[in-house]
Amino acid sequence: MASEKEAALAAVPPGAPTIFDKIINKEIPANVVYEDEKVLAFRDIAPQAPTHILIIPKVKDGLTGLSKAEERNIEILGHLLYSAKLVAKQEGLEDGFRVVINDGPQGCQSVYHIHVHLLGGCQMNWPPG
Repeated sequence: MASEKEAALAAVPPGAPTIFDKIINKEIPANVVYEDEKVLAFRDIAPQAPTHILIIPKVKDGLTGLSKAEERNIEILGHLLYSAKLVAKQEGLEDGFRVVINDGPQGCQSVYHIHVHLLGGCQMNWPPG
């Protein structure tokens, strides 16, 4: 299996349909833990912590990564973070958790549909990566 760095460098160009689009459209299965009208949250298939959940907007609206955010995306960006808080509580992460948004090849972004990683269930270290 490719490393995260290799996966990021080999990622499909921004704008192309992604695996997340297929999950939203129910074309491929996912272990969904939370859903509302704006976001979908599901367990990562290659977890980097005991709890590793991805939170994605249901409508990409050109928001392939954080660096592509525009003023019109403020509401969904806030909703992604608030949803991370709700999911963390649901998952019993009372002692803390980490939220990560990878952006671009050097940020190891491998899926060009903005998404939040919610990581927890263990002691995190600093600095990351």
